[in-house]
Amino acid sequence: MKIIPGDQLSPEWFEARCGVPGASSFDKIITSKGDPSAQAYKLMLKFAVERVSGKSEESFTSFSMQRGIELEAEARGAYELIMDSKVDCVGFCVADGEYLYGCSPDGLVGEDGGIEIKCPSAAVHAEYLLANKLPTEYFQQVQGSLHVTKRKWWDFVSYYPSVRPLIVRVYPDLEFHKKLETEMKKFCIELDKTINKIIGKG
Repeated sequence: MKIIPGDQLSPEWFEARCGVPGASSFDKIITSKGDPSAQAYKLMLKFAVERVSGKSEESFTSFSMQRGIELEAEARGAYELIMDSKVDCVGFCVADGEYLYGCSPDGLVGEDGGIEIKCPSAAVHAEYLLANKLPTEYFQQVQGSLHVTKRKWWDFVSYYPSVRPLIVRVYPDLEFHKKLETEMKKFCIELDKTINKIIGKG
């Protein structure tokens, strides 16, 4: 694994991610069952334009997203206290070899782990606590981060102030990783073809 320098949300981080699929968008490329997603084509067009223009398209920040950004450091601190583990903040991570896709972990833990932090509304947090498992909507993101970093485990953290957090340890689903790698390579090949067409080389 290679870590591209630059704090998350910094200009360097946006530059590293520009036109490069990250784990948070893997659910638009592959379903949780390992099938191609119907959303892949529009996402590919977005990345193609980013690569050609050299500018990352900054999405609208909703109230819940902004709330998550503001609470993330607090959630990370709570996790460190509960788990008695230090979390290292990093920028954009890519797999060794080809720079095709990557992930932006909310933290790396020791030599083996990582974390994905979500700070949902009260009702959603309660749903997560009662289900006591990795929410399906984050399956591709968490497994994608495991695949990119080759870490042994990843903790999904749901945090809401003054309520106990949910911490679910997730291990690599190697069968899904095989399907993910296949779909990501296909996606990136088509992305390159689309870029060539946009610039007039295709």
